[in-house]
Amino acid sequence: MPINSYLCAYANIGTITRRIMTTTIILHIEASTEVCSVALSQDGQVFFERVNREERSHAKVLAPFVEEAIKVADEQGAKINAVALSCGPGSYTSLRIASSTAKGVCYGRNIPLIAIPTTAIMCVPVLFRDDLPEEALLCPMIDARRNEVYATVYDRALGVMKETHAEVVTEESYKEFLDRGPVYFFGNGAGKCSAIINHPNAHFLQEYQHPLAKNMMPLGERAWFNEQFEDIAYFEPFYLKNFVATKPKELLKNY
Repeated sequence: MPINSYLCAYANIGTITRRIMTTTIILHIEASTEVCSVALSQDGQVFFERVNREERSHAKVLAPFVEEAIKVADEQGAKINAVALSCGPGSYTSLRIASSTAKGVCYGRNIPLIAIPTTAIMCVPVLFRDDLPEEALLCPMIDARRNEVYATVYDRALGVMKETHAEVVTEESYKEFLDRGPVYFFGNGAGKCSAIINHPNAHFLQEYQHPLAKNMMPLGERAWFNEQFEDIAYFEPFYLKNFVATKPKELLKNY
């Protein structure tokens, strides 16, 4: 099976699906890491995208990005059918900002909410590589500070081989998978692990650092097709770890 067909099969985006999903427009919101992005997709095509790479600016830029996307859809006379949210893990504050924004749009427009695991979104561009071996496993990593990462292990059909977890990476991390075949590590947490995980089957992809809203398209449309919607009133992002408030270093000097 060609590389791209794994993603298409997973996302249920083929000729028949496209006919069924005609005029399906989804607003995608991704703000789990330091990069904030918003996109609009229609039947397998992204037709609007905004990206901001400035750290700690989500509260400032996300709402304007979403407002601009809604304006673009409204000006084209197109109805947004759902909001897809990158649901974590990631930055606690960023996830809360994105979740609140997504819920507000859903409530205001009476449309469903779709939640997509952030690590699955990170896999999408990697699945389109032509040099990905048949037996490859994917391990997206999100930086959780120091030597810790949030990670998931997937096969090429995005089947979960190891659930999303927080891990302090050591030489033995992921050895059970590496001994069996190639594992591709990527994301903004992978770089610091390249000097720790020394195995001939470990491959580190530096070009895939952050999840982006445009890469949510196939997974969001699959969820829409399968009616995998969240209960908006009770939905919470996947924080993985509880928020811990800390004092700035300069303040600690006084205690």
